[in-house]
Amino acid sequence: MAGPITDEALPALERWLAGAAGAGRVAVESVERLGGGAISLNLGAALAVSGGPLDGRHAVVLRIGPASGMAASLDKMHEFAVLCAARTAGVAVPEPLFACEDADILGGPFYVMRRAAGTAAGRLVVRCEAPQRDLARELGRTLGRLHRVRPDDDDLDLPLPRDGGAAAAAVRDYRAWMDGAADRDPVLAWGLRWLQVHAPAPGDVVLCHRDFRTGNYLVEDGRLTAVLDWEFAGWSDPMEDLGWFCARSWRFGRTDREAGGIADRADLYAGYEETAGRSVDAARVAWWEAAAYLRWAAIAIMQGRRHTSGTEPSLELALTGRLVPEIERDLLIHLRAIEQGA
Repeated sequence: MAGPITDEALPALERWLAGAAGAGRVAVESVERLGGGAISLNLGAALAVSGGPLDGRHAVVLRIGPASGMAASLDKMHEFAVLCAARTAGVAVPEPLFACEDADILGGPFYVMRRAAGTAAGRLVVRCEAPQRDLARELGRTLGRLHRVRPDDDDLDLPLPRDGGAAAAAVRDYRAWMDGAADRDPVLAWGLRWLQVHAPAPGDVVLCHRDFRTGNYLVEDGRLTAVLDWEFAGWSDPMEDLGWFCARSWRFGRTDREAGGIADRADLYAGYEETAGRSVDAARVAWWEAAAYLRWAAIAIMQGRRHTSGTEPSLELALTGRLVPEIERDLLIHLRAIEQGA
């Protein structure tokens, strides 16, 4: 077995799965650790279900919470609820199956979803010589469907942005997550001040993915099969997701293709407007793209601290913490482009 599914943990897991599936028995036939998931642990598993509505064999993914949490991320029960809400809204996501709050089984709460086909590796997804305009449009349509979920439409137990709206709340969050780092770093300090001075007025609040980017969706034969990694989701300004998707950080070397390294942002925007019921506000997107660099820098700092604190020693976390200068460079390039009206 792999990760926390030890020989000792396996019987308890199989008993719990059988109860959740309404089956006579569930056998975990194989387990493998999957790539990605810098915060959560993703395990691919093959289940043999005997009896009940899911009788048969199923390829699934278990998403298990980290040993050390992050202020920016949801716990697994809330993440599972968001995944269910997104699927109900018509978003292409892996089918959510079961959620478990019992931390004793695998060392933390977890949920089980059906495994979707395709590749998510950013450097592979952007490799196409020709722009992937159809994929960018479908990603825009997908985001538009998600953004039709509003706080009064759903029972998701997620906090609403207060005291100045989503933009003001974002600046407060980033500063808190950095925990003093901006006091010692002039680029971070200037970036946070720029966001504060230029913050847009409060507007629509919708369900946002908040990590909607190349690397967090699956593609098979050039087509979108599923959007992954919902642990940062929350109520926010819909332009936040568009700004995050277009940030240079997620173009994987294809900086000429502003929509996630796959196409022009016009293709993403066109697809979005087909389903969202609103127009794209380019100036607002530009602010949220600037915010994306500060948010990514704050997350990188927190990831690095998970390693340096000794709580969760990890080379991946350590390397993420060292990305801050690169993120700052991208922030400065973006702010200069805004000043020049590019």
